Amino acid sequence: MDEVYRRDEVAQDVKGSQVAVAVMASCLGWALDLFDLFVVLFVAPVVGHLFFPSSNPMLSLAAVYASFAVTLLMRPLGSAIFGSFADQHGRKRAMVVSVVGVGVSTAAFGMLPTVAQVGIVAPALFLLLRLVQGVFVGGVVASTHTIGTETVSLKWRGAVSGFVGGGGAGLGALLASLVYLATTAIFPGAAFEVWGWRCMFFAGIVSSVLGVFVFNRLEESPLWAELAARKKAASRAKGAAQEGPAASPLRVLFSKKYRSILFVNLLLTVGGGSGYYLTSGYLPTFLKVVTHTSATSAGWILMWSSVAVVIASTAAGHLSTLIGRKRSFIWLGVARLICFPLLYLAMPHADGVWLIGFYAIVLSALGSAGYAPILIFLNERFPTSIRASGTGLSWNLGFAVGGIMPTVVSVVAKSPVDLPVVLAVALVVISVLFLIGAFIVPETMGRLNEED
Repeated sequence: MDEVYRRDEVAQDVKGSQVAVAVMASCLGWALDLFDLFVVLFVAPVVGHLFFPSSNPMLSLAAVYASFAVTLLMRPLGSAIFGSFADQHGRKRAMVVSVVGVGVSTAAFGMLPTVAQVGIVAPALFLLLRLVQGVFVGGVVASTHTIGTETVSLKWRGAVSGFVGGGGAGLGALLASLVYLATTAIFPGAAFEVWGWRCMFFAGIVSSVLGVFVFNRLEESPLWAELAARKKAASRAKGAAQEGPAASPLRVLFSKKYRSILFVNLLLTVGGGSGYYLTSGYLPTFLKVVTHTSATSAGWILMWSSVAVVIASTAAGHLSTLIGRKRSFIWLGVARLICFPLLYLAMPHADGVWLIGFYAIVLSALGSAGYAPILIFLNERFPTSIRASGTGLSWNLGFAVGGIMPTVVSVVAKSPVDLPVVLAVALVVISVLFLIGAFIVPETMGRLNEED
């Protein structure tokens, strides 16, 4: 371990204030975007009724989750576009554009007409906005998931990985929980189906304003800045006349050298993403249609679950620094395989809202802790020149598949009574996939500064 730390001490001398801003900006950028995505999950039953009406409530719910999956399927395209931009022109500019784009597109949902107002045009517009939102979210991943870990020293990279990847998601869900509590209080009962859901989407514009305010203080990633300086010096030494066109980061990423790395990464990101969306992502619906928890109680449960996610993810990320990325994935994978199905099967039979809340908090914490080290693992799999593209695509391709899982579960479950068993089976399958990936991947700790 000491040898790894010494080898990595070639890492740049970065001021403490710059490190703090980079970490907070990465976490906040991801949190704001997850907030925008979580809004849909919190209002899924209402949106299903207004935009995808059906005589079967489960089909309406499945349609909403399908629209959520559409956003996730567009994220790889966003990573390809913004990741390439971040690798060639810097992480900061890619982050600002993508975060603002997500906030504006989210706020636009609040202005959409419903099926009752314009008929079939309503779901078409809803899906179109989801496509646009997905491209920008993919761009956020490419930038936020690199600049924070590229700025901190080795001993904190695991913790930052968990804080940004899992903690950012927890903070995003926490913000969504607070907004949900506020809007259900201001627009109780039937009023929520008129204005409450719209106001939740309008809150997305706040993320754009807050993001720009924070990112103005952000400095460029020192690893990327060092690489850019070396390229510039090499270009001057060769002479402009001899300099050929630079290889596209995407072309390098899909070359024979990196294709297999990208494929193996997907075993972890698919398992991690599926676990996340079937726990934290599905809980708002599960509490509503299975345990019939009141809106106020559900809001509080989800809020405390989000707090637990931040703590558990940061701790799990730091664990990967103490025992290694690979061993962390193995131990966390075993815990997921055992606990996921047991918790979902026990929750409908819980005696009282306090026990339901306890199960939900543990489920959320474990769902996010499982993928907390993935961010830094992906960063360490690719050199700086293609890191944003490689990390963004690996993450978004896996989480796009994971995002489809709530739709699959909602379709397979013929009624809310079937959901606990269907969720338990699905989580066992994806936990096995996650464990297979954990045993296959190599140890990567300390390789962030290696250029090959």
